[in-house]
Order: sequence, then C-alpha cells, then structure tokens
Amino acid sequence: MEKTLKRSKALFKSLFKQSGEGLNEKSSSESLAIDADWIDQYNDISKQIVKHFPLLPPICAVELLPITSLNANDYNPNKMARPESNLLLHSLEQDGLTLPLIVNRQENEQDYTIIDGYHRYELLKKHAHLQPIDGYVPAIVLSKTKGQAISSSVRHNIARGVHQVELTSEMILLLKNMGWTNAKIGKELGMDKDELLRMQQLTGLADLYRNEEFSKAWE
Repeated sequence: MEKTLKRSKALFKSLFKQSGEGLNEKSSSESLAIDADWIDQYNDISKQIVKHFPLLPPICAVELLPITSLNANDYNPNKMARPESNLLLHSLEQDGLTLPLIVNRQENEQDYTIIDGYHRYELLKKHAHLQPIDGYVPAIVLSKTKGQAISSSVRHNIARGVHQVELTSEMILLLKNMGWTNAKIGKELGMDKDELLRMQQLTGLADLYRNEEFSKAWE
C-alpha cells in the first residue's frame, strides 16, 4: 500500500508538471495524448487501489481506455431519438463526461465490448474535442459471459428508466436461446413471471415454450 501511495504522489506531480495548469490544459505543442506513460500509471494505480481495498465498488476502478479499443455490442441495437441525442451532446459540452462507460473485456484482453454508454461513446468519437483526454475514455471494465453482459445491459437501461419493450424482449429471446431458464432470466432482470411472459409473447417465444409451466420454472 505504501508503494502505491508513493507512486500516486509521483504520478500527480508528473501530471501537473506536464500540463502546467492541470489536465484540462491542452496545447498543440505539448499534448497529453502524445505521452501515454502517465495513463498506464494511472490505470495501474486504479487497479492497485481496488486490489488493496477489495470492498470498493466497480465505480472506484475507473480506467482510461483507448477509444479505438471499444466496440459496440451485437445484441443491444438501442436507438436514441434526435432530441435526446442533442440533449446528451449538450450535456457533454456543458458538464463534461460525468459517467464512465461500462465495458466487457473481450477474449483477446485488448479490446472491449460496450455494455452501457454506447451513445456517449458515439458522440465522443464523432466530436473528438469532447474527449476529456485525447483518444481515451474513462470506463469500468467487467469480465462477464455474453449472457451476463446482456442481462447487465438490460439492468442498466431499466435502472435509468430507459425501457424499450421490443428491444428488451429480443434480448430475453437471446438469453432463452442460450439456455437460460425463466427463473434465471427473471432474477437477473428483476422481472416477475407475468412481466416475463408478456415480454416473451412479443417475440412469439411464449407460444414456442407454451408447454413449459411458468409456475414450475419459478420454484
């Protein structure tokens, strides 16, 4: 722990020496994006802190990832209306990026699939001047199976009040095709059996599994 603290102090001194007036200062002659060494140090310190304090929640383990290493997922084609997209852009311009992206580490351990925050990612990629640090975005890295990642995406959307019924029902279909039971899906998505049945009816899945007794599946 003492070693981690020493490295943290050395890192912060180095950062302010490089930027002159802190991380927000950018110049054409001296850009923080040129030297990624301090980013590696920051990520290492973030990991070390969580390692020494394992009870800290994931929000305390934010890493800075190259925006080019992030990829959209193939199971959550959620759409955002233009007014909401414009408001999100305005929020990024006025408030900066206040929420990290949630990503899932891919098998090659060098790329990441976005679980939550796709629209922020798209806007940051399109409007590079809004990137807090050139070429990098803050993200929380998780290690989940695809099924777990799908259910995590649904939970994040519903928790924010974003509940696209058809999209959610399609992802339930994906989970069902992965062999998930109704009980497991309901538990992971926070749905009771009636709501889950309605979702499955939208995709015709309820008819496909009409011989399955929902009451038994929830025992």
